Amino acid sequence: MANFNTHLNVAFMASGTLSLTVYKAGLIDDSGFLMCVALGTIGGLLPDLDSDNSTPIKLGFNITSFIFAFGLVMHWRSDLSLLALIALWLAGYGFMRYVVFHIFTTMTVHRGVMHSVPYMAILGLGLTYLSYSVLQLPLTASWFYGLFLFSGAMVHLALDELYSVNLSNMKMKRSSGTAMKFYQHKDKWWYLLLYVILALLIYFAPPFDEFWQQLRDPAPWAKLKIGLWPELIKNWLN
Repeated sequence: MANFNTHLNVAFMASGTLSLTVYKAGLIDDSGFLMCVALGTIGGLLPDLDSDNSTPIKLGFNITSFIFAFGLVMHWRSDLSLLALIALWLAGYGFMRYVVFHIFTTMTVHRGVMHSVPYMAILGLGLTYLSYSVLQLPLTASWFYGLFLFSGAMVHLALDELYSVNLSNMKMKRSSGTAMKFYQHKDKWWYLLLYVILALLIYFAPPFDEFWQQLRDPAPWAKLKIGLWPELIKNWLN
């Protein structure tokens, strides 16, 4: 499968290109452009969260452990002595970094249900719902955020499938079909749960028709077409 740097770089380039396209079309603002690039890049790393030795999961748990320990200290800062706070800081960090991390890696299997299309669709739709219904962000931005997270994850899965082909003699490796999958019989009950959750998220998702109408509006794409080429090239073409 592709390594961490490949996933990071390809997801960044893909999300950056798509984000810049919708930004130049006027469909998102400055902050929306940056968020779409970031979310697309993050999405390109998400499927490897079920790998015990992956860089994203180690980095994520390190950051989470620091935040958890900091939260404990801030909560008890007025009630405990300095030595007690230091002990609480170390205990909180150690609990998250080693105990919770061990439980997480024990319960997850690399290229299991987390490394699948429906799981990533749940994360994308979940982000759209959270952005619109909880954070009260605009409808268009909310849908773009979820779609970019999902698209970044699809780039990751597509890369893993591409790397499962031995191009020298055009043979499929044993890992072929384990990346971009919709179902595995050995995990049938997990997949049943995934599709139930996905169906609920689709039902409660923010209105899609309005967002789709904005995408179908020819005005933004006409604006994008006008600003597609630099002035020097346009003058040369004319």
